[in-house]
Amino acid sequence: MTEKKQIEEIKALFKKHEIKRVKLGGTDLDGVLRGKFISLEKFWSVVNGGMGFCDVVFGWDMMDELYDKPTVTGWHTGYPDAPAKVDLATFRTIPWEPNTAAFLLDFEDQDGEANPVSPRQILKKIITKAETMGFEPFTATEFEFFIYDETPKTLHDKGFRNAETLDTGMFGYSWLRTSQCSALTQTLLDDLSDFGVPLEGFHTETGPGVFEAAIQYEKALLSADRAILFKTAVKEICHRFETTASFMAKPSNKLPGCSGHQHQSLWNIEGGKNAFYDENDPQKISNTLRHYVAGQLKLMPEFCALIAPTINSYKRLVPGLWAPTRANWGIENRTCALRVIPGSSKATRVEYRVSGADINPYIAAAASIASGLYGIENELELPDAISGSGYDDTISAELPRTLRAAGQALDKSTVAREIFGDTFVDHYVLTRDWECRQAEAAVTDWELARYFELV
Repeated sequence: MTEKKQIEEIKALFKKHEIKRVKLGGTDLDGVLRGKFISLEKFWSVVNGGMGFCDVVFGWDMMDELYDKPTVTGWHTGYPDAPAKVDLATFRTIPWEPNTAAFLLDFEDQDGEANPVSPRQILKKIITKAETMGFEPFTATEFEFFIYDETPKTLHDKGFRNAETLDTGMFGYSWLRTSQCSALTQTLLDDLSDFGVPLEGFHTETGPGVFEAAIQYEKALLSADRAILFKTAVKEICHRFETTASFMAKPSNKLPGCSGHQHQSLWNIEGGKNAFYDENDPQKISNTLRHYVAGQLKLMPEFCALIAPTINSYKRLVPGLWAPTRANWGIENRTCALRVIPGSSKATRVEYRVSGADINPYIAAAASIASGLYGIENELELPDAISGSGYDDTISAELPRTLRAAGQALDKSTVAREIFGDTFVDHYVLTRDWECRQAEAAVTDWELARYFELV
């Protein structure tokens, strides 16, 4: 579709939905959606000529604290505007904000030169790489998350301690619990669908107030867009019910963690068939899939900081919590880092299980897909599958135990630098080092309870 035709269609949609204002957004390195409202007049000028968006969004953390060792932006640059363009294909209306259109931004200039640290641009780069190899990546994200019977104010007043969950008890796949909070449940399902974030499934998970949502699979970029919008939309919808949704990987040492599993497949551009399926193979999986999984396993330890991006991520990656501890794989094995799911020509795929609900969906997708493509390019051999518990595996490479270790592994990764570029890797490593230093300087409840009186 030509740009002129696309603009004509957007104008027709604006008229149909009686649009009065536009909301634009893009994500920072932590996956937080940053944005603003603009007028209709401003929007049409932006469509024609692009816009600037303060690049401080890549120069501070999720709490708006400026990085003290800036690279791509900082006091030394004056925090200028970064060139940005509206991706007209991301148009949607916001059901709970009447007469409002929403679009996502590409941080690139009018000539298509991408910002080297923009998460969405990093993913687009990897998708282009896949296309040059003859593949179209498809993904789908599953999110587990807690809903608390608290508002942001009550949580702050409590210091985020002793938060009341929406319901009680350990009750996975509960017909009862979704009925007991049906007003919220039905609003989530309906509004997300109307927001252009369709779900394939929604149910309670094991744990009080824990839910899981499986977003419908799509081409990788649209899928990541939906994942970003899902997390924000769920928080906004829950707020209307005076509740709060949390996507922390491990919100409590007494409760289960929250995953953000990624289901992935590659489809041949020529012929339009699933490249992971081989009807002549006894397991119905192709050599392409084997090489893809081998690449993901090979690079998993050094890419871990891109997949598990917070201090809290590593509290989930421990034995017995349905999360992996080593770079291993198995057929339909949920104790492994990679669960290969043989099926039909449409359904054969791999589930990347390292990622938690705290992922930046663009970066996590880019890292996991890129590592698979690396395996295909280099025809890497797949090690033996784990047939029992992945926690009994003593041979496969261990995943980093902390964000500090993961950041150091990424910093040393020559493959990461070849794939993503030095500018991105240096800046991302800086942001993870900052996160570690903030945690190392914090005095925790555990320390107070253990040392305050007795030492």
